[in-house]
Amino acid sequence: MRKLLVLGFVGLLAQLIDGSLGMAYGVTSSTLLLTAGIAPAAASAAVHFSEIGTSLVSGISHSKFGNVDWRTVGILAVPGFVGAFAGATFLVSLDGDVAKPWVAGILLALGAYVIWRFLVLGGRRPEFKGRPGVGFLAPMGLFGGALDAVGGGGWGPVGTTTLLSSGRLEPRKVIGSIDTSEFVVAVGGSLGFLLALGSAGIDWQIVAALLIGGVIAAPVAAWLVRVLPARVLGVAAGGMIVLTNSRTLLLTLGLEEAQVWWTVAGLAAIWVAGLVWAVRQERSSLAGAEEKVLVEA
Repeated sequence: MRKLLVLGFVGLLAQLIDGSLGMAYGVTSSTLLLTAGIAPAAASAAVHFSEIGTSLVSGISHSKFGNVDWRTVGILAVPGFVGAFAGATFLVSLDGDVAKPWVAGILLALGAYVIWRFLVLGGRRPEFKGRPGVGFLAPMGLFGGALDAVGGGGWGPVGTTTLLSSGRLEPRKVIGSIDTSEFVVAVGGSLGFLLALGSAGIDWQIVAALLIGGVIAAPVAAWLVRVLPARVLGVAAGGMIVLTNSRTLLLTLGLEEAQVWWTVAGLAAIWVAGLVWAVRQERSSLAGAEEKVLVEA
């Protein structure tokens, strides 16, 4: 019972992060399950089945707050489903650890670009021109869905990172659209795992615990992403990307655990400083806008 309560809290925390930043539900939940000794396929299966419920509630909540670009969701859905189904079906025979460092390096570079993009805005408000097309979204959906199933997480890091760095959607709509389309990805991955493992190979108690915690957190996260300014949200998401993937790369390079954590702690301190600066810039922009309105009045 105690284990299930802990997993429920993990599901709540993971969805709170995922719904606010567009990533980390699968990564957070899968990491804990793997640490507990659960096989990669079984862990990813439990996470994906719980995501059917959490992503559905999250998508509904984001939609109510106006955080969803439905055209983007519609284009991502089919390739995301196909990628997740294929990734889940072949997970047992594939070694996801081989590709992980390469993917982490790409995501780390994109995460750094996202931070830079929002930090150099200065006192200006971010501008988002146009919307991503089919040629941009379809390959991203296919790759993100496959990585999500194989690694137990990846839809958010790939989708949110790529869309944020493209500058074609404002952050809250990037996060809302990725979270909403994740429902279809979760269904595709779950069907693949069900065929590959059978119902006996899935721990339904773990699924239920993660699901309950995630459903509780989903509406709160959707509200947070609406009220947080684009500049602050962009820096927050970029920092999460950098921290998550820098640890993977450092461990791959053979650094000791203590060295890795000291390095990540240093990066986290820089990230916090960037967030503080972004918040101050946002307050300065708002104060300037209010002063301009008063002068014109």
